[in-house]
Amino acid sequence: MSGLDRTLDPERQPRRFDVINGAGGRRQWSVDDKARIIAETLEPNAIISEVARRYGLRPQQVFAWRREARKQAVSVQQDSPAFVPAVVGAPEPIARHPPKQRNRKATRDAGVIELEIDGIAMRVGRGADTKTVAAVIRALKATT
Repeated sequence: MSGLDRTLDPERQPRRFDVINGAGGRRQWSVDDKARIIAETLEPNAIISEVARRYGLRPQQVFAWRREARKQAVSVQQDSPAFVPAVVGAPEPIARHPPKQRNRKATRDAGVIELEIDGIAMRVGRGADTKTVAAVIRALKATT
């Protein structure tokens, strides 16, 4: 018997073989299906490996979908400007104070913006760095 012909060797005979019916290959998941599966993993006390097993997926695939969804959410937030409502109140009545006090208060409050996000007030003074202010606003929005 030659070293290449192993079909007659009883030790080398396959004991089991699988027959795969169907198209096979990669499954195509719709965006809605992915979103539904990701939403299930975000439920309290959800175990990602159990959710993945329920749909015939590997946990790594579900983690990759979640990571991609986070990236898309961040890019959407960065691409579109975020607006917050501006509340314009009635002007405070002018009190009769000596001119010195009025000028000090006017220069101190000139150019000041006050923001309130979910009960947290933030005052932005004249000359504040826009990147720092934007970072603080993002941090306040993230904590709510």
